[in-house]
Amino acid sequence: MEIFQLIGIALITAVATLILKGTKPELAVAVTVAGSIILLLTAFETLRGSISIFGEIASATGIDASLVKILLKMIGIGYLVEFSAGILSDFGQNSLADKLVFCGKILILVLAVPILESVLSLIVRLLGLIK
Repeated sequence: MEIFQLIGIALITAVATLILKGTKPELAVAVTVAGSIILLLTAFETLRGSISIFGEIASATGIDASLVKILLKMIGIGYLVEFSAGILSDFGQNSLADKLVFCGKILILVLAVPILESVLSLIVRLLGLIK
């Protein structure tokens, strides 16, 4: 199972970082970043096989595929920003982490505009049918 692989990577990274923190703090930062990247890549590899399911759902329900793509981008931005902000917080950069989270929210808001347009268009069509 992938979760055990992810936990193993995280624990090895944490132990290596703790060992290096006392003798070579600059290497501890590099090990933390490298471990985080390996975790992220491993998780993305697991996710990659499941992405096609969203396309199947879109075609089965009649939802525009571009809207599903936008939703996936929004989810991806949210996860990446949270992950990156966590790393920044680990390094004591809480202010920078907060600004990254804010910028991520702005990007998600910008991506949400076509979805909002689609929902409003659907409401207008439904109201036209009710009259």
